[in-house]
Amino acid sequence: MTIALLAAAAALVQATPAPAAAPAAKPYDALPGDWVAVPDDEMLVFTLGNGRRFVVRLAPSRYVPVHVDNIRRIARAKWWDGESVYRVQDNYVAQWGDATEKKPLPAGVVANPPAEYSWPAFDAVATLSKGDPYATKAGYSRDGWPLATNGREAWIPHCYGMVGVARDLAPSTGSGGDLYTNIGHAPRHLDRNIVIVGRVIEGIDALSTLPRGTGGGLGLYEDPKQYVPIVSARLASDLPAAERPRYQYRKTEGPRFAAWIAARENREPPFFTVPAGGADICNALPPVRKTP
Repeated sequence: MTIALLAAAAALVQATPAPAAAPAAKPYDALPGDWVAVPDDEMLVFTLGNGRRFVVRLAPSRYVPVHVDNIRRIARAKWWDGESVYRVQDNYVAQWGDATEKKPLPAGVVANPPAEYSWPAFDAVATLSKGDPYATKAGYSRDGWPLATNGREAWIPHCYGMVGVARDLAPSTGSGGDLYTNIGHAPRHLDRNIVIVGRVIEGIDALSTLPRGTGGGLGLYEDPKQYVPIVSARLASDLPAAERPRYQYRKTEGPRFAAWIAARENREPPFFTVPAGGADICNALPPVRKTP
Protein backbone atom coordinates (compact mmCIF):
# COMPACT_ATOMS: atom_id res chain seq x y z
CA MET A 1 0.00 0.00 0.00
CA THR A 2 2.78 2.41 0.95
CA ILE A 3 4.64 1.77 -2.32
CA ALA A 4 1.45 2.38 -4.32
CA LEU A 5 0.77 5.67 -2.53
CA LEU A 6 4.31 6.87 -3.10
CA ALA A 7 4.04 6.03 -6.78
CA ALA A 8 0.75 7.90 -7.07
CA ALA A 9 2.22 10.92 -5.32
CA ALA A 10 5.22 10.91 -7.63
CA ALA A 11 2.94 10.74 -10.66
CA LEU A 12 0.91 13.69 -9.34
CA VAL A 13 4.03 15.80 -8.87
CA GLN A 14 5.13 15.02 -12.41
CA ALA A 15 1.69 15.95 -13.78
CA THR A 16 1.49 19.28 -11.94
CA PRO A 17 2.64 22.05 -14.25
CA ALA A 18 5.50 24.21 -13.06
CA PRO A 19 4.56 27.74 -11.94
CA ALA A 20 4.53 30.19 -14.81
CA ALA A 21 7.64 32.30 -15.02
CA ALA A 22 7.20 35.96 -14.15
CA PRO A 23 7.08 38.20 -17.24
CA ALA A 24 10.48 39.53 -18.12
CA ALA A 25 11.03 43.10 -16.98
CA LYS A 26 10.86 45.70 -19.72
CA PRO A 27 13.41 48.51 -19.96
CA TYR A 28 10.59 51.04 -19.49
CA ASP A 29 9.10 49.43 -16.38
CA ALA A 30 9.06 51.83 -13.44
CA LEU A 31 10.97 50.92 -10.30
CA PRO A 32 9.72 51.96 -6.85
CA GLY A 33 12.08 54.91 -6.81
CA ASP A 34 10.61 56.24 -10.05
CA TRP A 35 7.41 57.39 -8.32
CA VAL A 36 6.97 60.75 -6.56
CA ALA A 37 4.09 61.75 -4.27
CA VAL A 38 1.72 64.42 -5.55
CA PRO A 39 1.73 67.14 -2.84
CA ASP A 40 -1.49 67.50 -0.87
CA ASP A 41 -1.89 71.17 -1.74
CA GLU A 42 -1.85 70.29 -5.45
CA MET A 43 -4.97 68.10 -5.22
CA LEU A 44 -8.51 69.46 -5.27
CA VAL A 45 -11.23 66.98 -4.27
CA PHE A 46 -14.77 67.48 -5.61
CA THR A 47 -17.63 65.48 -4.09
CA LEU A 48 -20.86 65.36 -6.10
CA GLY A 49 -24.42 64.96 -4.93
CA ASN A 50 -24.73 61.60 -6.67
CA GLY A 51 -22.03 60.15 -4.40
CA ARG A 52 -19.25 60.32 -6.98
CA ARG A 53 -16.04 62.29 -6.62
CA PHE A 54 -13.18 63.44 -8.77
CA VAL A 55 -9.71 64.73 -7.96
CA VAL A 56 -7.91 67.47 -9.86
CA ARG A 57 -4.17 67.92 -9.67
CA LEU A 58 -3.43 71.64 -9.98
CA ALA A 59 -0.89 72.84 -12.51
CA PRO A 60 2.42 74.28 -11.27
CA SER A 61 2.22 77.86 -10.04
CA ARG A 62 5.29 78.73 -12.11
CA TYR A 63 3.10 78.32 -15.21
CA VAL A 64 -0.26 79.78 -14.14
CA PRO A 65 0.34 81.63 -10.86
CA VAL A 66 -2.70 83.91 -10.66
CA HIS A 67 -5.30 81.41 -11.84
CA VAL A 68 -4.03 78.65 -9.55
CA ASP A 69 -3.93 81.06 -6.62
CA ASN A 70 -7.52 82.03 -7.45
CA ILE A 71 -8.58 78.38 -7.41
CA ARG A 72 -6.99 77.76 -4.03
CA ARG A 73 -8.79 80.84 -2.64
CA ILE A 74 -12.10 79.72 -4.15
CA ALA A 75 -11.74 76.24 -2.65
CA ARG A 76 -10.80 77.55 0.80
CA ALA A 77 -13.82 79.87 0.73
CA LYS A 78 -16.02 76.80 0.01
CA TRP A 79 -17.42 78.77 -2.93
CA TRP A 80 -18.17 75.66 -5.00
CA ASP A 81 -20.25 74.04 -2.25
CA GLY A 82 -23.84 74.04 -3.47
CA GLU A 83 -22.93 74.84 -7.09
CA SER A 84 -23.19 72.26 -9.86
CA VAL A 85 -22.06 70.56 -13.04
CA TYR A 86 -24.36 72.34 -15.50
CA ARG A 87 -22.92 71.56 -18.92
CA VAL A 88 -21.95 68.24 -20.51
CA GLN A 89 -21.25 68.44 -24.24
CA ASP A 90 -20.64 65.18 -26.06
CA ASN A 91 -17.06 64.63 -27.23
CA TYR A 92 -16.04 67.97 -25.76
CA VAL A 93 -16.34 69.12 -22.13
CA ALA A 94 -18.07 68.78 -18.77
CA GLN A 95 -18.30 72.15 -17.01
CA TRP A 96 -19.06 73.16 -13.43
CA GLY A 97 -19.38 76.24 -11.24
CA ASP A 98 -22.07 78.92 -10.94
CA ALA A 99 -24.67 78.35 -13.67
CA THR A 100 -26.24 81.76 -12.99
CA GLU A 101 -22.93 83.63 -13.45
CA LYS A 102 -24.09 85.99 -10.69
CA LYS A 103 -22.46 84.64 -7.55
CA PRO A 104 -19.87 87.06 -6.09
CA LEU A 105 -16.32 85.76 -6.01
CA PRO A 106 -14.52 85.32 -2.67
CA ALA A 107 -12.33 88.10 -1.36
CA GLY A 108 -8.90 88.24 -2.92
CA VAL A 109 -9.86 86.41 -6.13
CA VAL A 110 -8.76 88.25 -9.28
CA ALA A 111 -11.83 88.40 -11.52
CA ASN A 112 -9.85 88.79 -14.74
CA PRO A 113 -6.25 87.56 -14.32
CA PRO A 114 -3.47 87.92 -16.88
CA ALA A 115 -3.75 85.71 -19.97
CA GLU A 116 -1.69 82.82 -18.61
CA TYR A 117 -2.11 80.77 -21.77
CA SER A 118 1.60 80.21 -22.34
CA TRP A 119 5.04 81.15 -21.00
CA PRO A 120 8.52 81.64 -22.49
CA ALA A 121 10.41 78.63 -21.11
CA PHE A 122 9.92 75.12 -22.49
CA ASP A 123 11.39 73.38 -19.44
CA ALA A 124 10.85 69.80 -20.55
CA VAL A 125 13.35 67.24 -19.30
CA ALA A 126 12.28 64.60 -21.87
CA THR A 127 10.69 64.97 -25.30
CA LEU A 128 8.84 63.01 -27.94
CA SER A 129 10.72 62.32 -31.16
CA LYS A 130 8.35 64.40 -33.31
CA GLY A 131 6.17 67.48 -33.12
CA ASP A 132 2.57 67.64 -34.29
CA PRO A 133 0.31 70.10 -36.16
CA TYR A 134 -0.09 72.16 -32.98
CA ALA A 135 3.50 72.21 -31.72
CA THR A 136 7.01 71.84 -33.06
CA LYS A 137 8.02 69.86 -29.98
CA ALA A 138 6.30 68.20 -27.04
CA GLY A 139 7.62 66.67 -23.84
CA TYR A 140 7.43 66.46 -20.08
CA SER A 141 8.26 68.74 -17.17
CA ARG A 142 10.31 67.51 -14.25
CA ASP A 143 7.15 67.29 -12.14
CA GLY A 144 5.14 65.16 -14.55
CA TRP A 145 3.23 67.58 -16.79
CA PRO A 146 2.87 67.32 -20.57
CA LEU A 147 4.17 70.36 -22.41
CA ALA A 148 4.13 71.68 -25.95
CA THR A 149 6.09 74.46 -27.66
CA ASN A 150 6.40 76.28 -30.96
CA GLY A 151 9.97 77.37 -30.17
CA ARG A 152 8.88 80.74 -28.82
CA GLU A 153 6.48 79.83 -26.01
CA ALA A 154 5.33 76.74 -24.12
CA TRP A 155 2.00 75.54 -22.77
CA ILE A 156 0.12 72.56 -21.31
CA PRO A 157 -1.88 70.95 -24.14
CA HIS A 158 -5.63 70.37 -24.11
CA CYS A 159 -5.70 66.59 -23.63
CA TYR A 160 -8.41 64.31 -22.26
CA GLY A 161 -8.93 65.02 -18.57
CA MET A 162 -7.19 68.40 -18.57
CA VAL A 163 -9.00 71.13 -16.62
CA GLY A 164 -9.44 74.59 -18.11
CA VAL A 165 -10.89 77.90 -16.99
CA ALA A 166 -14.18 78.83 -18.66
CA ARG A 167 -14.23 82.43 -19.94
CA ASP A 168 -16.21 84.91 -22.01
CA LEU A 169 -14.87 86.51 -25.17
CA ALA A 170 -11.41 88.08 -24.93
CA PRO A 171 -10.09 90.00 -23.12
CA SER A 172 -11.83 87.86 -20.48
CA THR A 173 -9.55 85.12 -19.13
CA GLY A 174 -11.89 83.60 -16.53
CA SER A 175 -11.52 83.78 -12.76
CA GLY A 176 -11.35 80.02 -12.17
CA GLY A 177 -14.78 79.83 -10.57
CA ASP A 178 -16.15 78.03 -13.60
CA LEU A 179 -14.02 75.12 -14.77
CA TYR A 180 -14.31 72.37 -17.35
CA THR A 181 -12.57 69.14 -18.22
CA ASN A 182 -12.08 67.61 -21.64
CA ILE A 183 -14.16 64.43 -22.03
CA GLY A 184 -13.64 63.74 -25.72
CA HIS A 185 -11.06 63.88 -28.47
CA ALA A 186 -8.30 66.26 -27.42
CA PRO A 187 -9.43 69.79 -28.50
CA ARG A 188 -5.92 71.02 -29.24
CA HIS A 189 -7.32 74.02 -31.12
CA LEU A 190 -7.95 75.44 -27.62
CA ASP A 191 -4.22 75.43 -26.87
CA ARG A 192 -3.06 78.98 -25.96
CA ASN A 193 -6.65 80.23 -26.10
CA ILE A 194 -7.84 79.07 -22.67
CA VAL A 195 -5.90 78.63 -19.43
CA ILE A 196 -5.19 75.04 -18.37
CA VAL A 197 -5.03 74.82 -14.57
CA GLY A 198 -5.04 71.10 -13.85
CA ARG A 199 -5.67 67.49 -14.76
CA VAL A 200 -8.29 65.06 -13.44
CA ILE A 201 -6.28 62.22 -11.92
CA GLU A 202 -9.20 60.35 -10.34
CA GLY A 203 -12.87 60.02 -11.22
CA ILE A 204 -12.99 61.36 -14.78
CA ASP A 205 -15.77 58.84 -15.37
CA ALA A 206 -17.89 60.70 -12.79
CA LEU A 207 -18.02 63.49 -15.38
CA SER A 208 -17.62 61.73 -18.72
CA THR A 209 -20.59 59.38 -18.12
CA LEU A 210 -23.10 62.09 -17.18
CA PRO A 211 -26.13 62.60 -19.46
CA ARG A 212 -25.43 64.99 -22.32
CA GLY A 213 -27.06 68.41 -22.26
CA THR A 214 -28.98 69.85 -25.20
CA GLY A 215 -29.08 73.58 -24.56
CA GLY A 216 -27.71 76.13 -26.98
CA GLY A 217 -25.82 73.54 -28.97
CA LEU A 218 -23.25 73.67 -26.16
CA GLY A 219 -24.39 70.78 -23.98
CA LEU A 220 -26.00 73.04 -21.36
CA TYR A 221 -28.60 71.44 -19.12
CA GLU A 222 -31.82 73.25 -20.00
CA ASP A 223 -33.66 72.23 -16.84
CA PRO A 224 -31.94 73.11 -13.52
CA LYS A 225 -33.26 69.80 -12.20
CA GLN A 226 -30.62 68.18 -14.42
CA TYR A 227 -27.78 69.97 -12.65
CA VAL A 228 -25.45 67.65 -10.74
CA PRO A 229 -24.89 69.27 -7.33
CA ILE A 230 -21.41 69.83 -5.93
CA VAL A 231 -21.52 68.90 -2.25
CA SER A 232 -17.99 70.09 -1.51
CA ALA A 233 -14.68 71.04 -3.06
CA ARG A 234 -11.59 70.95 -0.85
CA LEU A 235 -7.86 71.04 -1.24
CA ALA A 236 -6.50 67.72 0.00
CA SER A 237 -4.24 69.65 2.36
CA ASP A 238 -7.37 71.00 4.11
CA LEU A 239 -8.87 67.55 4.65
CA PRO A 240 -8.21 65.30 7.66
CA ALA A 241 -5.16 63.15 6.95
CA ALA A 242 -7.23 59.95 6.79
CA GLU A 243 -9.46 61.41 4.04
CA ARG A 244 -6.74 62.71 1.76
CA PRO A 245 -6.24 60.97 -1.60
CA ARG A 246 -2.74 59.65 -2.18
CA TYR A 247 -1.28 59.74 -5.67
CA GLN A 248 2.10 59.55 -7.32
CA TYR A 249 3.42 60.72 -10.66
CA ARG A 250 6.23 59.03 -12.52
CA LYS A 251 9.61 60.70 -12.79
CA THR A 252 10.19 61.94 -16.31
CA GLU A 253 13.98 61.77 -16.32
CA GLY A 254 16.39 58.91 -16.96
CA PRO A 255 16.72 55.98 -19.36
CA ARG A 256 13.63 54.09 -18.14
CA PHE A 257 11.34 57.02 -18.91
CA ALA A 258 13.09 57.53 -22.26
CA ALA A 259 12.33 53.87 -22.99
CA TRP A 260 8.70 54.48 -21.93
CA ILE A 261 8.44 57.28 -24.50
CA ALA A 262 9.87 55.01 -27.20
CA ALA A 263 7.34 52.32 -26.28
CA ARG A 264 4.46 54.79 -26.55
CA GLU A 265 5.70 55.90 -29.95
CA ASN A 266 6.11 52.35 -31.24
CA ARG A 267 3.66 49.92 -29.65
CA GLU A 268 4.89 46.37 -29.35
CA PRO A 269 3.92 43.07 -30.97
CA PRO A 270 2.15 40.73 -30.95
CA PHE A 271 -0.97 42.93 -31.21
CA PHE A 272 0.70 45.88 -32.92
CA THR A 273 2.23 44.92 -36.24
CA VAL A 274 2.91 48.38 -37.69
CA PRO A 275 4.95 50.79 -35.52
CA ALA A 276 3.65 54.37 -35.65
CA GLY A 277 7.05 56.01 -35.38
CA GLY A 278 5.71 58.73 -33.13
CA ALA A 279 2.93 59.73 -30.74
CA ASP A 280 0.60 62.62 -30.03
CA ILE A 281 1.45 64.04 -26.59
CA CYS A 282 -2.18 63.38 -25.59
CA ASN A 283 -1.64 59.67 -26.28
CA ALA A 284 1.45 59.67 -24.09
CA LEU A 285 0.36 61.47 -20.94
CA PRO A 286 2.72 61.15 -17.97
CA PRO A 287 1.66 58.21 -15.78
CA VAL A 288 -0.12 58.89 -12.48
CA ARG A 289 -1.15 56.16 -10.04
CA LYS A 290 -2.72 55.68 -6.64
CA THR A 291 -0.08 55.30 -3.96
CA PRO A 292 0.26 51.55 -3.24
